[in-house]
Amino acid sequence: MLYISIVFVLIFLYFSYRYAWWRKPVPYRYPRILMYHMIKEHTGGKFKGLRVAPDMFEKQIKYLVENGWHFLTMRELVDTKEMLPKKSVAITFDDGYEDNYIHAFSILKKYNAKATIYLVVDRHDREWSSKRKAKNSGGELMREPKLTDAQVEEMIASGLVEIGSHTMTHDNLTCLDDVAKRMEIVDSKASIEERFGVECVSFCYPFGLYDEKDRGFVQEAGYTNATTTQSGIEDIRQADLYRLKRITVSGKDDFLSFWLKLRSGKRGVKK
Repeated sequence: MLYISIVFVLIFLYFSYRYAWWRKPVPYRYPRILMYHMIKEHTGGKFKGLRVAPDMFEKQIKYLVENGWHFLTMRELVDTKEMLPKKSVAITFDDGYEDNYIHAFSILKKYNAKATIYLVVDRHDREWSSKRKAKNSGGELMREPKLTDAQVEEMIASGLVEIGSHTMTHDNLTCLDDVAKRMEIVDSKASIEERFGVECVSFCYPFGLYDEKDRGFVQEAGYTNATTTQSGIEDIRQADLYRLKRITVSGKDDFLSFWLKLRSGKRGVKK
C-alpha cells in the first residue's frame, strides 16, 4: 500500500511539474500569438520540436474554431488592437518551409483560418541554423524544401495568408554591423513588396535574437510590428509592438500541452 502511495505521489509530482495545471489562465481579452515552423511528420534529426504533425495541427485549428477563437493576421491584430474581440489568435510560421503550403495551407482553407508567414527572402539551399549554434551546422534545415514564389502567391491570393519578413538570409542580427543589419531588415521588406505586390508590415527576428539597434531599424523601415521567440501572452494595447511575445507550439507537445499553453502561455513549470 505504501509503495502504491509513493508511486502515485511521484506520478502526481511529475504531472504537476510537466503541465503546471495550477497556473491561472491569462485573460482571454489578451490575444494569443502562436509560433510554428514546419507542419510535417517527424523525420528524426535535431529539430523535432520544429515539426508539428499535420493531424495534430488540424486538431489544434479545429479546437480553436469550435471554441470561438477569432483568427487574425499579425497586421490585423495590430491594426485592430483597440477593439479586438475576446479569444483573438494569430497563427504565425517562421522561415518559409514548403510544408506550410502542402500541409498547413489546406487546413487553413478548410477552417477559413488566417495566418502570417515570416518569409526568408533568400531561403533556398541556405544553411542558417549554425548562425545561432555552431554545432547545428549539419544542414538539416537547409535540406528542408522551402516555399516557391508561386506557392506564396497562391496563399496571398486566398486572402488567408499575410507575408511578413524574416530577413534576407536568416542571419543572426546581433552579430552584424549596421550596414548588414539594414540590408537584412530593409532590403527584405522591399524585396517582398516588389516580388509579391503586397505591403510588408510584419517582421520576425531570426532566432528571436536582436538588440536595440535592430528594433530601431525595424521601426524605421516601416514595419508596424515585430515578434520574438519570448514565451508569453500580453495585452497588445500596452505591449511594445516591436517585441511581441508568442506561444511556442512544439512538435513535442501533446494536445494537453497545447491547451495549457493557449490558456496561460506556458505548458509546465519552465516551458
